[in-house]
Amino acid sequence: MARANAAYYATHDPFVDFTTSPEISQVFGELIGLWAALAWQTMGMPRDVLLVEAGPGSGKLINDALRAIGRAVPAFGSALSLHFVETSPRLTSKLSRHYPQATIHADLTTIPAGPMIFLANEFLDALPIRQFIRRPDGWMERHVRDNEFVELPTDLMVQDDAYGTIYERSPVAEAFITALADRFVQTSGVALIIDYGPMRSGAGDSLQAISNRQSVPPTSKAGSADITAHVDFERLINVIRRAGAKAWGPITQGHFLTALGIHERTNQLGRHASPQQALNLIAASRRLTAPEGMGTLFKAIAISHPETQNLAGFPS
Repeated sequence: MARANAAYYATHDPFVDFTTSPEISQVFGELIGLWAALAWQTMGMPRDVLLVEAGPGSGKLINDALRAIGRAVPAFGSALSLHFVETSPRLTSKLSRHYPQATIHADLTTIPAGPMIFLANEFLDALPIRQFIRRPDGWMERHVRDNEFVELPTDLMVQDDAYGTIYERSPVAEAFITALADRFVQTSGVALIIDYGPMRSGAGDSLQAISNRQSVPPTSKAGSADITAHVDFERLINVIRRAGAKAWGPITQGHFLTALGIHERTNQLGRHASPQQALNLIAASRRLTAPEGMGTLFKAIAISHPETQNLAGFPS
């Protein structure tokens, strides 16, 4: 999965195959930018702060976020230095052209020390998973050989005897979240992570692949499709707490964006738009927040220093 996605993002424009929240509405990125500004104020408004986005894609989210920051909280805009976590040569080249002031990192290890606000939208779902399935003679782990699934014995111990039950784990995602949590135990900072998956851990096969906006087998030729899996939010919350950082959420994207004022901002934009543009704005807002759209499947969690008392959008 890791090799296939690395090849895919190196050779494809992913936004041909799927649409993320920042592309649906400019309001999404604006609200994330204002959330970051509020987090900066909660941190005591440090004079120098890192604003980091993992998996920035086209740069649409950060573009809308920086515009909102510059308009509403210019002091935060002056205090921040911009950083991206991205490995695709194709995307890093584009980001370098559009954001020459930004520093691009292959992983978290080279991000400088200091107060940090970290953003990740639809990033964890593309990190590789392990998948286990219960067979009559025990638990097996799925691997890929010659573009086909093969099953090999594993030492996984799960108390579930139902044949055919599938469990998924993402050690890479857990290690990534652990690294963030470890940092925030020692240093002032917050992380906002938005992705899709169930509220609670459970069994099930969520591995999927998309090519040309159509579902294709996950074992398709490596690099030909975008491969993702649901994020196990409950497991990640436990990872954060074990590291000693403070965990927030998960809450649904619909509740999170509504608390940040997505409908009010949409209506404000609509008053200065044509009737058709206003309708499009409202439809986009509903798509992001409604249960039948992205409002329930997508969740938001946050990580912070243990002494953080409140974060916008999250119940205290």
